[in-house]
Amino acid sequence: MKNQWKVFKSAVLEGRVLSLPSLRVQEDLDREIWDDKDNLRPEIREKLLEIAKDFWESQDLDSVEIKDIIFTGSLANYNWSKFSDVDLHIVIDYTDVNKDAALVRKYFNSIKSAWNRDHDIRIKDYEVEMYVQDYLEPHIATGIYSIQDDEWVKKPSKHDPEIDYKCVTVKANCLMDEIDEIQNDFDDEKYDNAHAKTISVKEKIRNMRKSGLETGGAFSVENLAFKVLRRNGYLKKLNDLKLMSYDKLQSIEEEDQNV
Repeated sequence: MKNQWKVFKSAVLEGRVLSLPSLRVQEDLDREIWDDKDNLRPEIREKLLEIAKDFWESQDLDSVEIKDIIFTGSLANYNWSKFSDVDLHIVIDYTDVNKDAALVRKYFNSIKSAWNRDHDIRIKDYEVEMYVQDYLEPHIATGIYSIQDDEWVKKPSKHDPEIDYKCVTVKANCLMDEIDEIQNDFDDEKYDNAHAKTISVKEKIRNMRKSGLETGGAFSVENLAFKVLRRNGYLKKLNDLKLMSYDKLQSIEEEDQNV
């Protein structure tokens, strides 16, 4: 396992998996998603409304008002690529579910993770990612489209940002090193260390991206480093290591009867 990841990481560092060109700005919106007037194509809008409706009905929360259903992320912008997904957000007031908004956020994060894991719904080969967003939650994005109202809430503008690819690569590589160290701990059966480190690194990545979006937007070094980790499989590796190390910690191994 260690050697496989070293080979994989080597490929990333050489740019074969890093795919830095995928971070560059496109000349146009993806015309498979948007029509020539930059409106969401009707058949795609209808399908996304249907997906959102099915998801919400499964929650048995009919008394909670949906304030909006929005399409956001790179596909609602000029920085889309083959790695993009359809970010489908249902906007509600968390306190309509429970007065403890923090608890509601944790609940919906768990629900959306399970839904995204269990389903493989694709729109023009882009994976649909569901999220339930509080209407007071700051949503930092340069493109937001209301599927419910069929209009832009925030229309993106095309510009060519200066991207520090060297810094993006360095930051991504540092995080990959940390994740590889967790893999080494797991392989050495140091499950306590591995599990503790996965929690720490996940929080570090979450804060890094949040800070980058707040200060530099979608093309900040921090957000682009996050995208690199998501696109080359390292975020999935980190999540898998967290689950596997937890399972090992909670397991009692069968004793070898031959000893």
